[in-house]
Amino acid sequence: MATTEFNVTGMTCGHCELSVREEVEEIPGASVSQVSHETGRLVVESDQPVDDAAVMAAVEEAGYSAERAA
Repeated sequence: MATTEFNVTGMTCGHCELSVREEVEEIPGASVSQVSHETGRLVVESDQPVDDAAVMAAVEEAGYSAERAA
């Protein structure tokens, strides 16, 4: 299983977390193991490689911005 971490900016509450989770989990094979507005952290797990650009686009669709964590 592949795990990728992202930094998300703009989330302020649990509803924000839910929006990000719902958008990212629409990506085939992707599941969110953690998303936190307090830390700005998003952890995506997948059985197959998931394109970073797809995750960042899903986060943007939810109304926030993301970049892969270093």
